[in-house]
Amino acid sequence: MAVLQKLSSFNHFPRQQSQFKKPKLCCPLPLKIQIFSCPIKHRIYHPSFQVSSSLINTNYSNHHDYAQKLVQEFDPKIPIEEAVTPPSSWYTDPSFYNHELNQVFFKGWQAVGYTEQIKEPSQYFTGRLGNVEYVVCRDDGGKIHAFHNVCRHHASLLASGSGKRSCFVCPYHGWTYGLDGALLKATRITGIKNFKVNEMGLVPMKVAVWGPFILLNFENGVLSEQESDFDLVGNEWLGTSSQILVDGGGVDSSLSFLCRREYTIECNWKVFCDNYLDGGYHVPYAHKGLASGLTLDSYSTTILEKVSIQRCETGSAEKDQEFDRLGSKALYAFVYPNFMINRYGPWMDTNLVLPQGPRKCLVIFDYFLDASLKGDESFIAQSLQDSETVQIEDIKLCEAVQRGLESPAYSSGRYAPQVEKAMHHFHCLLYENLCN
Repeated sequence: MAVLQKLSSFNHFPRQQSQFKKPKLCCPLPLKIQIFSCPIKHRIYHPSFQVSSSLINTNYSNHHDYAQKLVQEFDPKIPIEEAVTPPSSWYTDPSFYNHELNQVFFKGWQAVGYTEQIKEPSQYFTGRLGNVEYVVCRDDGGKIHAFHNVCRHHASLLASGSGKRSCFVCPYHGWTYGLDGALLKATRITGIKNFKVNEMGLVPMKVAVWGPFILLNFENGVLSEQESDFDLVGNEWLGTSSQILVDGGGVDSSLSFLCRREYTIECNWKVFCDNYLDGGYHVPYAHKGLASGLTLDSYSTTILEKVSIQRCETGSAEKDQEFDRLGSKALYAFVYPNFMINRYGPWMDTNLVLPQGPRKCLVIFDYFLDASLKGDESFIAQSLQDSETVQIEDIKLCEAVQRGLESPAYSSGRYAPQVEKAMHHFHCLLYENLCN
């Protein structure tokens, strides 16, 4: 019996300021939080880790130098009329891909989800960007948190997918964390020494809310009061377009989330972005159904700091009004580096492009609709089918382009100056990030 008791022993840890109480499942709370941050505890590494540091630094330096050589093969100072596109190595080389993750995705704000995913206390969702696994949740008090989704014991992932739970229990050895990241229980550690509970909580990440979108910042640090200002976060993420997108009807927080669709595409993430940013160039050739509903001669592109906005009038006034998915005009906003906001008629859909490797990406489509139409099943079904048709057509294009980029016959291309301004702007922003 004594052996059994010893084998089943575990340690509970009280919270620092008050006696630990069992978390409640949920409690109603209105969504008003705009931005949240948590202090980051510096990890203490064992001295033996320093043995291979020189080798690691040398390898990193070699890869970095090689990637920088590839970056310099594109010149953003050349006017679009004379410029060539980035070399194919930007879309195929593994070293360049790793350089992108560090310089483009792990700096600044990145859209990762929307507020309805964690509308209620105890809800959470998970995600991955590069090699970073994260979990976003709302605690019992209504505060939103984000953490690296990794147990501090032996690195197992804690949570998967999305759902609702009162705490995070590691499926490997049962270590348990509160929704605020604090370590609540560590199983079978009797006899452990130099163990500081307050240093073994989940590693936090910066998280913010702008409109209906949840943003993460993958850089370490703590947000100051000034940095936590809602408008400052919006300006940092979107630049001056933050107000333009709200006033111009591109972002509408009143729309209701409808559904999500995901597409794994055999192409570099930038191929999908380039396709989105060609100013409707490919639409009459690849999307004949969509083209019939757009007035392509009205297509216009506005370039801002980190955002490009494409607008196009639709032909809805001349069509049968019984089915009007597009409304009177369409707006397509690209938020650097990988987020798209599409607004048309009663719909808004967003596209999040997640790199999965040099030649693979995951594109997540989230659809939002005017609440008054959520009961119109026929309208919704036809609208989503039309959208699906466009996505399948785009997937075929993007995968064909990727194969062409890997051909020895192609190195760089040219821009169509009148329509591909947004694409050129995207490449210039990439160059700026990749050189830093």
